[in-house]
Amino acid sequence: MSSANAYILKVECPGQTGLVAAISGFLAGRGCFITEMKQFDDLHSGRFFCRIEFTTEAPLDLVAVEADFKAQVADELDMVSHFAEVSAPMKTLILVSQHDHCLMELLYRQKRGELNIEVTGILSNHPDLEPIAKFYGLGFELLPNLETKLETKAAREKRIMQAFKETSSELVVLARYMQILSPELCSALAGQCINIHHSFLPGFKGARPYYQAFDRGVKQIGATAHYVTSDLDEGPIIEQEVGRVDHGFEPDDLRDMGRNMENLALSKAVKAHSEHRVFVNGLKTVVLD
Repeated sequence: MSSANAYILKVECPGQTGLVAAISGFLAGRGCFITEMKQFDDLHSGRFFCRIEFTTEAPLDLVAVEADFKAQVADELDMVSHFAEVSAPMKTLILVSQHDHCLMELLYRQKRGELNIEVTGILSNHPDLEPIAKFYGLGFELLPNLETKLETKAAREKRIMQAFKETSSELVVLARYMQILSPELCSALAGQCINIHHSFLPGFKGARPYYQAFDRGVKQIGATAHYVTSDLDEGPIIEQEVGRVDHGFEPDDLRDMGRNMENLALSKAVKAHSEHRVFVNGLKTVVLD
């Protein structure tokens, strides 16, 4: 079977018997060859989650196929579904401030082909990282800075949404964008915005968390990538990294180790999302690797 025409079907619905048969039967009826199928039944929430990769001999009209699937399968089973091409890069808008490590990691992995994303632009509240964007041939835009903090926040968030829509972006990544998003923007980007932070929260908030951690003699540090919600740094977790440290670590050692973990956790989360492997399940996620 040729793999030139490879697709993904992502579904979720209330759990019940016959779901796999209904989905696979629909695909088989259209000559689709299933190459990967992963599923999870959450007995606590009663939800069923499934991701299928399949190939066809001839290209599919995904709009028509999705409409047929909705009419013949999804509507009857109260199912949310989405079809996508495996090769189609996810259009991704990146927001940054002054820290460069997460941005550089994402762009490096995208350049190497490890992340199937198309960076639609880089927006920032500081000019510091523009040279990195230019090095990679990407657009860089400095967000507005008005007379008051309130006016500035409103103007910046308006521009973020404008850029998101103008570029037909599907994902926003906060690559150490050090600004709190409003509940309105969080709602508008629900399930489409990923943030990264150190995993000391809520213990060590504010500035210089690694120095706070050093003063307390922590034995483990880490990083968390999650979907953004109006509850600050408490959205559904997609990926986490953790590492052991000891009394010999200085604050800068903690910081450097933490940055590496932030890079890894964020890139893993973006990869999983861009491959349509992540489902929001209440306050949690299901990641079908």
